[in-house]
Amino acid sequence: MHPMVKPALRRGWRDLNTVQFGMTPAHAMVLGPVDTATGSFLTLLDGTRGLPLLRDEGRRMGLPDGHVDALVDRLAGSGLLDDATGGGPAADALRKKRTTWDRLRPDLASLTLSTSGPGDGARRLAARRSPRVQVRGAGRVGVVLASLLAGAGVGEVEVRDGGCVEPWDVAPGGLSAESVGERRDEAARRAVRAAMPDRPPRARARGGGRTRGTGTEEPGMSLVVLTPRDGLGVHAPDPAAAEPLIASGTPHLYAGVVEGTGVVGPLVLPGDTGCAGCLDRGRADRDPAWPRMVAQWRSGRQRQVQACDLSLAASVAGLAAGHALAFLDGELPSSAAARWETSVPRFNWHARPLWPHPDCSCGAADRGKEDHTSTGTEPHATMAGQQPYAARPSGTWRAHV
Repeated sequence: MHPMVKPALRRGWRDLNTVQFGMTPAHAMVLGPVDTATGSFLTLLDGTRGLPLLRDEGRRMGLPDGHVDALVDRLAGSGLLDDATGGGPAADALRKKRTTWDRLRPDLASLTLSTSGPGDGARRLAARRSPRVQVRGAGRVGVVLASLLAGAGVGEVEVRDGGCVEPWDVAPGGLSAESVGERRDEAARRAVRAAMPDRPPRARARGGGRTRGTGTEEPGMSLVVLTPRDGLGVHAPDPAAAEPLIASGTPHLYAGVVEGTGVVGPLVLPGDTGCAGCLDRGRADRDPAWPRMVAQWRSGRQRQVQACDLSLAASVAGLAAGHALAFLDGELPSSAAARWETSVPRFNWHARPLWPHPDCSCGAADRGKEDHTSTGTEPHATMAGQQPYAARPSGTWRAHV
């Protein structure tokens, strides 16, 4: 282990005996009391020394035996310590790709803030190379979102769409002006490839092959992100279109822009959280005219160019990518139970809760009742192969250590 105080946190002394790590309430922590020798020793926790050398340095500085180990344990237990060599074999392999590692260092620094154990950030970063993500929709939101995921180290990101690139599909970080007239899926693939920090791992064998429009889903997909170019598909997602995803247990996230309003969510964990069917039924309960309105909106073909300005599209793509990465990293983003919305020109994001509907065939309402009855608390969403998600405190100062 090569201990280092998390370098993402700026350090400052509140007084002669109290040091603060970090500036923002979400991650800042205060350590005290700290004597002068210990304060000087903290500068040596930069990841360049192992514990034996740190013990020697501590003795030379007059620190008593056992003090260095106690301090390291104290910092590690408080979530302030990282391990410059931690993360396991996968992280070691990634470090050897120096150019790739340097590209991902800001992402690693961010991950160290949302993890507590030394080396956990590097472990999560390396684990991102395994998931397979599919983005359905190659417009201003979808391609930018896919490029963000690829640039953040997700191993395999696929974009699916039909037709050819139109001038209004072009966006910084997404489809280029040179791609106008090309097939959308091919142009999107090129954009995603350009965003990758390195070549992705070799694709694994995929039993059954890819399927299109057959009512079945390709196995092994970690997440599907639905980014329809037609805003109706995110404002009023068709429950029938999501049935194969529900049946296969595939987590999926909606994101897009409709009439100058950006939408992120819901993140659907089949059988655990509300889905497009729950959303549709809930709206019909509140507004008897809803089914009639949706039928009119879906009839005929939309010929106008969508109201999707670049700043709004970029905001939606960024937020959706963040929620997708949080899920892939093992966290439960707030879109699992809500739809986040914002509109131009004020860009005031707000959440609209989405409750599982008792009449929906997805079964999330029944699962919620079972969890609430058995535990007496709000249910935690759990997907196969993952640990139950635990709520993380935010927006408050952490306790003194």
